[in-house]
Amino acid sequence: MLHLGEVPNLSSVLRHFRGQRILVIGDVILDRYWWGEASRLSPEAPVPVVRKQRATVRPGGAANTAANLAALGATPLLVGLVGTDRESGELQGALLENGVAVDGLIRENARPTTTKTRVIASHQQIVRVDEEDLAPISGEAEGRALVVIAERLESVTAVVVSDYAKGFLTPSLLNFVTAEAGRACKRVFVDPKGADYTRYQGCFLMKPNRLELSVLTGLPVRTHEETLAAGNRLSAAMPGAMILVTEGADGMTLFADSRPVEHLASAPRQVYDVTGAGDTVLATLSLAISAGASYRHAMELAGEAAAIAIGTMGTATVTLPQLEAAWNASVRPSTGTEK
Repeated sequence: MLHLGEVPNLSSVLRHFRGQRILVIGDVILDRYWWGEASRLSPEAPVPVVRKQRATVRPGGAANTAANLAALGATPLLVGLVGTDRESGELQGALLENGVAVDGLIRENARPTTTKTRVIASHQQIVRVDEEDLAPISGEAEGRALVVIAERLESVTAVVVSDYAKGFLTPSLLNFVTAEAGRACKRVFVDPKGADYTRYQGCFLMKPNRLELSVLTGLPVRTHEETLAAGNRLSAAMPGAMILVTEGADGMTLFADSRPVEHLASAPRQVYDVTGAGDTVLATLSLAISAGASYRHAMELAGEAAAIAIGTMGTATVTLPQLEAAWNASVRPSTGTEK
């Protein structure tokens, strides 16, 4: 926890959130929620009968990352793939409501918009139904995406890649992003998916959780000690890239080449729903570093934002006033005895 004398630097960083333009590239998802009550079991099968009361939609995946960036005061430029179905319209409407422009979305006629429908009863998720096509996007759609990315790259502060393995982020598209971002001196922050870490070579920072780190390294990652072993292995395999592992209740750990490993513990939190918390961490972290925060301060801000997100049922965005209030509440006055 920081001392009171350190607050002005972070306050300055938070003020600079509003000047950042972040290019977000990845798998966009429509998160649909059906809310209701379950008071009995079905006579047809041992499952609850949910009486639906209302429905809501939220941007998910890379769209949630973009929505979090907008809520924190930045200007996200979102590039992703949608269909031409009703769900595409719902997702675009949800994005516009969250202050995210939709003109960077690539439409493909034969492909459904990735949709996750969650049924919630008594604050518990009963079931999730996914509608998706996991095949790689067509060459024609990829070509259109590359044009949009190239047009926007020069005007942004940083690039965020949100990979949900839904087919949009092909190897050639990822190679183009890291190569062009490198030439433009733009940092690339990645939320990875799958076992092939070489897909993300050239990135500035990769943010796996424990499960993703296990898949990337082939090592068990169930404890902080196992995180250290696997994180060091992945860091060695990706020289020049920082690896930030989110560890749930155990906080997060940063691996950065020859620098000492840095761990940030997590305070006890009330957890209602972890959906989208990784998107919130990625958005806050990339924005804080782009606004001039130290890596440690960026981790602390990302941790505060994640705590807000998991305290909300359903996919959530964290606003700049919420983050500022949480940060100020976490700061204690110095007693004058600390070194």
